[in-house]
Amino acid sequence: MSYNYGGQQGYGGGGYAPPGGAPPGYAGQPGGFSAGPPAGPPPGADPQLWNWFTAVDTDRSGQISVYELEKALINGDWTPFDLDTVKMLMSIFDTDRSGTIGYNEFAGLWKYIKDWQNVFRHFDRDRSGTIDGGELQDALRQFGFNLSPQLFRLVERKYDINQATGPRGPGGRSPGVTFDRFVRCCVVIKQLTESFQRLDTDRDGWIQLNYEQFLQTVLSLP
Repeated sequence: MSYNYGGQQGYGGGGYAPPGGAPPGYAGQPGGFSAGPPAGPPPGADPQLWNWFTAVDTDRSGQISVYELEKALINGDWTPFDLDTVKMLMSIFDTDRSGTIGYNEFAGLWKYIKDWQNVFRHFDRDRSGTIDGGELQDALRQFGFNLSPQLFRLVERKYDINQATGPRGPGGRSPGVTFDRFVRCCVVIKQLTESFQRLDTDRDGWIQLNYEQFLQTVLSLP
């Protein structure tokens, strides 16, 4: 199998990468839960973040499942996070592969979301709460992903919820890519690009794969 990625330099190659420190915004803070008596935060834990963790941990197991996390995360338009995005976030931060995340893993995940909020705000230049086609293309280019027009249209159709499934509800959803799907789009393209670059040992933008190598590459992605 041969594929050309146009000589781009990979994630962050365009001079913009997610910084940290942005306050919660587009991804909503956990809400609607009544936290029971906590077992006590780990030494050095941030008190507010510990309170959020115990609020999300509805079964008081000391661990957060993907479904508990799904209920805690919302977009700026008050739609819940896409389950596939939640699963992707869990796969990144579930470092011990237990299927759940503890407080320390949750703290890393929460910082990651905060970093992406800042990125999202940077590219949501019209402050619509979603990323339109032009904003998405600009974001991917600044990250170093120079996609062809045909490939970009495929990406846009996949991650714009209205284009993927059609409008929902009386007024549908706002056009564009919501925060959760924007994160998933960028992370998936980054992972696929890095997988390609590991195989492109001579850095000419082309690779040859047999069937088994192709499956190994795809199945090894989170």
